[in-house]
Amino acid sequence: MASELLINYRPYETRIALMENGLLVEFQLERGAKGAGLLGNIYLGSVIRVLPGLQAAFVDIGLDKAAFLYVDDIFDSEKEFSRLLGTQSGDDDNGSNDPNGHEGHDVRAGHDVRAGHDVRSDHGDLDGRDRIDTYGERAEKPISQPIESLLSEGQDLLVQVSKEPIGQKGARVTTHISIPGRRLVLISKVHHLGVSRRIEDDDERKRLREILETLPTEHGFIARTAAEGATDYEIKAEGTFLTQLWKKIQSEADETKAPGLVHQELDATLKAVRDLFTDRVDRLVIDDQCQFDKIRKFLSAFSPEQTPDVSLYDGSIPLFEAHNVETDLARALNKKVWLKSGGYVVIDSTEALTVIDVNTGRYVGRHNLEETILKTNLEAVREIAYQLRLRNIGGLIVIDFIDMDKEFNRERVSQALKEVLRYDKAKTKFLPMSELGLIEMTRKRTRDNIDRLMRGPCFYCQGQGFLLSPVSVCHQAFRDLEVAAQDYPGQALTLTVHSSIKALILDEGSALEDLERRLGRPITIKSDENMHIEAYAIEPAGPITVTLK
Repeated sequence: MASELLINYRPYETRIALMENGLLVEFQLERGAKGAGLLGNIYLGSVIRVLPGLQAAFVDIGLDKAAFLYVDDIFDSEKEFSRLLGTQSGDDDNGSNDPNGHEGHDVRAGHDVRAGHDVRSDHGDLDGRDRIDTYGERAEKPISQPIESLLSEGQDLLVQVSKEPIGQKGARVTTHISIPGRRLVLISKVHHLGVSRRIEDDDERKRLREILETLPTEHGFIARTAAEGATDYEIKAEGTFLTQLWKKIQSEADETKAPGLVHQELDATLKAVRDLFTDRVDRLVIDDQCQFDKIRKFLSAFSPEQTPDVSLYDGSIPLFEAHNVETDLARALNKKVWLKSGGYVVIDSTEALTVIDVNTGRYVGRHNLEETILKTNLEAVREIAYQLRLRNIGGLIVIDFIDMDKEFNRERVSQALKEVLRYDKAKTKFLPMSELGLIEMTRKRTRDNIDRLMRGPCFYCQGQGFLLSPVSVCHQAFRDLEVAAQDYPGQALTLTVHSSIKALILDEGSALEDLERRLGRPITIKSDENMHIEAYAIEPAGPITVTLK
């Protein structure tokens, strides 16, 4: 599979596009210093409120909104960490997300979603959805305690952002701090060692385990997929670097006054290089000379063999235009997405729920209705999985497939969805299809989706998504004219509306004539092109002139 990583850098924003066979499959956006991502940042926070009823606390980390800390993020638990690394029995291929929308433990992506402990820190998982083999010392299982016995207001503690602020919600933080590197992830709390199961060669896995065991540290390490084929020196050097970095972070924390930033994650460019520029990506293309030099310097230190695969784009056509990324982005903002067969899906999101509706559209099939519906649903499955990843849609998702009479066909669609979701880096979980053709699923969400990043509420409809119909506006204006007539007795009235509304009123002249007859006065209709289509103004036009015969 031909794969490219494109980075469009400007001082005010950085856009990152991962392409597979010429198609945009993943998009990231960071805008200036204010828009810099918080995920992975480490803060010395101060507890401002403990909530025993929720077993959670609010922590001031110096941002506009307080961060949220669950009790499971405060202390180490052997069971929790085993689930984090995929060693707990009973885990299936879809992990253990709660189908009711509560976040669960991501075994395949190598992070604990419920506890907010993200081994990848959303840096692109351990390069796959497989579990991690672990070994090493086991921490004694502590006795679970209520949050009010663990935290108190005014207490300072070191936390890491595990989920970006989304909408009106503040960031989510954890005390289970992890430091991701190019090939390794350092786990600060527990001495556990692991190897990504995406590394399938047994000899290579054994080699990596032996190297990890030689790392002189009391911390845990996970070998990411990028560690495959790396030399002993490269892995040990990175392990030493991460250990020293963690010691520096601890030292900085001792000198920081809460609330304050202790360690900032890499910027968007280097983060993309570290996490997305894997051996599965053929080349990286960037359109800025300074960033190009910075990337080559970074790779020369951590992955020199990939340095030749980085190129500077200097074409006259903008980078994203040349690779058709802009077209794919525009498509990702549309509610309706057409399928090749002529069917389509409609994607509509609220803050906590996304609804996806599948329709046959122009597709009429060749043989019978059931076959037509099945083919449309199967084609929609692939498009839905692609759109979820591209748009970064998370939370609770309900997919309304076209109703199918046969149980076998419903099972085929469910299995097809399960298969394509295996390639999604984000944690997913779904329930079997209901008899009504509905599938409920959840998808791990750590940052705003592409729609919220690039668009805001409509100032015309105030985010409602709909406007009053022209007929409704006309009738409402007529009702208000009757009210206004009581306020301006003996005066003619002027109604100013949008030009399209005026045309409709004049076309339906009988309604206006009836209103004038009932009010006993003339009504003048004026138009204003700049007026909102739902808005209108009623003003007195002066005294009514009565002609005596």
